[in-house]
Amino acid sequence: MKQINDFLRKKVLVLGLAKSGVSAASLLHKLGAFVTVNDFKPFDENPEAQGLLEEGIKVVCGSHPIELLDDGFELVVKNPGIPYTNPMIQAALERNIPIITEVELAYKVSEAPFIGITGTNGKTTTTTLIYEMLKEGGKNPLIAGNIGTVASGVAQEATKDHVIVIELSSFQLMGIKEFRPHIAVFLNLYDAHLDYHGTKEEYGNAKARITANQTNEDYFIYNAGQGETTAAAKGTSAVSVPFSTDSIQRDGAYAENGYICFRGEQIMEMDKVVLPGRHNLENILSAVAAVKLYGVSNEAIEKVLTTFGGVKHRTQFVRELNGRRFYNDSKATNILAASAAISSFDGPLILLAGGLDRGNGFDELIPLLQNVKAMIVFGETADKLTETAKKAGIAIIKHVDNVGVAAREAYELSESGDTILLSPACASWDQYKTFEVRGDMFMDAVHKLK
Repeated sequence: MKQINDFLRKKVLVLGLAKSGVSAASLLHKLGAFVTVNDFKPFDENPEAQGLLEEGIKVVCGSHPIELLDDGFELVVKNPGIPYTNPMIQAALERNIPIITEVELAYKVSEAPFIGITGTNGKTTTTTLIYEMLKEGGKNPLIAGNIGTVASGVAQEATKDHVIVIELSSFQLMGIKEFRPHIAVFLNLYDAHLDYHGTKEEYGNAKARITANQTNEDYFIYNAGQGETTAAAKGTSAVSVPFSTDSIQRDGAYAENGYICFRGEQIMEMDKVVLPGRHNLENILSAVAAVKLYGVSNEAIEKVLTTFGGVKHRTQFVRELNGRRFYNDSKATNILAASAAISSFDGPLILLAGGLDRGNGFDELIPLLQNVKAMIVFGETADKLTETAKKAGIAIIKHVDNVGVAAREAYELSESGDTILLSPACASWDQYKTFEVRGDMFMDAVHKLK
C-alpha cells in the first residue's frame, strides 16, 4: 500500500456503512484522517458501527442529521447506493464538500494497476473470466468489487506485482476523481437504474466515467455493436479496442470461421467454450481482449474457457443427469436478464420462472419461448406467467410451491437432450431472502435427483 498524506488530519465523513463504508472508514483512520461515520441503522443494531467505535472512530447512527455537516468536513465518502438526491448529499454539495466513493480511495493507495469492468449486464461474468485467465496466465491478479473483497481492502494488500480486476457500477463511477484503470472495459448499456440516474443518458455518462482519466498509455475496450459504448470510445484518450459478435474488428476481438479471434490471431475454437449464449460470447470477447493486452497466452485462455461453467446463479451449469442439463440463472431478476438466458439455448427447454410481482406483464418473453416445451411457475407471478405461457402455445404448464419442487417436476417432465433452466424473470423477495438463496435451493434439489 502506498503511504500517502492526502487525508492526514483531514476531517472526513463516511456516509453509509455496509462493507465498503467499513473498509473506507478503517483505511482513512489508518491514513491519519479524523473520521466520522454516519449510518441510518441504529447503533444497538449496528455491529459494523460498534466495531468502528472500538477502533477509535466517531460514529453517528440512527439518522442522517444535516447539521452534522457543520463540523467542517473536507470530504465525504459516500456509500454507492446512496443517491445524489439524498438530502445529506445535497447539503454537502451546497457546501462545496467533495464527494467520492470508496473505489477512489482504493486507487489512491494501490501500488497495483487496475483492470476495470462496467456495463449493464455481464460485469460479474467478465470480471471473473478476466481474473481466471490472468491467474492461469501467471499474472498475479486480485479480484475486487461486488464479487470479492471491497476495493479499498484489496488495494491495501496489493503490490506492484499484482493487478486488481474490479467490477464497477455506475454508482461507484459517479464518485471518482482520479481513478484511472490501465484497462477499462465497457460491455453494454441498457435501461436500468433510471430511478437513480433519471435518464439513460445520465446513466450512460456515469458508466463512461470509467475512461475519463485514461491516457494514451491505457486501453479502452468497448462494444462496437452499441451506439452508447462506441460514443464513449470516440471520447476517450486511451487506445480504443473494439469487440463484436456481429462484425469483424481487426483491431480488437471478434468471432470468425468458428474461432474466437484477437487482432487477426485465432485464439481458440468457439465449439470448445463451455459458457452458453450470445451474451456470454460478448463477455468472452471483451475478456480475451483484456488479457491478450496483458500478455496472457492462448493456452491459458483456452484452459479457462473450456472449464469455466459460469458465475454462480448466472446461467450456471449445475449438472447433467441422464442426458438432461440443468442451469441455474437465479440472478435473472428481470425480463431482460431472463431473455438473455433463454436465448442462449437452441434445443428443447423446460423453463422455471416466477417470483415477486412488481406489476409488469411477461408478454415480452413470448417470441423467445418457441423452444420451450414446458413451463413450471411459482411465486406471486405464477398466474401471470401461466397466461404468457398459454399465449406462447406451451403445451405443459405446472404451478408449484417453490423452486425445489420445480426442479423435481422438471426432471419428471423431461427427456434426454432437454435443458432445464431456472431463469425466474422476477426478484426473489416474495419467497426467498435473496436470489442466492433461491438458486441454492434449486441446485440442492437438482443434486438430490437420481
